Amino acid sequence: MSESSGQQKNRLARKRLTADDWADAALAALVERGLAAVAVEPLATRLGTTKGSFYWHFASRDALVAAALARWEESSTERIIRAMEAGEPDPAARLDALLRGATVAVVDDPKEVRLLAAGDHPEVAAALARVTERRVGYLAHLFELLGFPAPEARRRGFLAYTSYLGHAQLAHAVPGAVPADPEYVAEVSALLLKR
Repeated sequence: MSESSGQQKNRLARKRLTADDWADAALAALVERGLAAVAVEPLATRLGTTKGSFYWHFASRDALVAAALARWEESSTERIIRAMEAGEPDPAARLDALLRGATVAVVDDPKEVRLLAAGDHPEVAAALARVTERRVGYLAHLFELLGFPAPEARRRGFLAYTSYLGHAQLAHAVPGAVPADPEYVAEVSALLLKR
């Protein structure tokens, strides 16, 4: 039986999905409903395609999870660091902009909290370890540029990052509990920069 012209047009009009489309859908499912939601059939339905499209791009669900985590690492860490480096030459202003932006963004975006909750999965744990090291390392770099010795810069970078994670956890566990006042982040920055 041949395909009708309407079916053929619909098939041709449908966008060919990429591995990134699948990874983005997997990341969205993970954030919305946890790691168990990253399943081929529901994602295929969500994307309006078949399981065959998945198998064209990925050998396994674990490969899809790894790709989704790589997308998160790129968008939530590497892209932000590149933007900071390109946009602001002053390390103090860069640190302040980074802390302000991250603290505001995390209140509306549950990715960090949801990924931390899935940290018992080996792929997620590895991604969290890489991201933690990269973020703390970048913060430490900024503190070094501000004249702090390397061990002290590392300690302050770690303090800044744990402050951010605590803020994220509290913002999602007890909405409204974290200060919405922009001066709050300024106080955190001032304490981290105090000599």
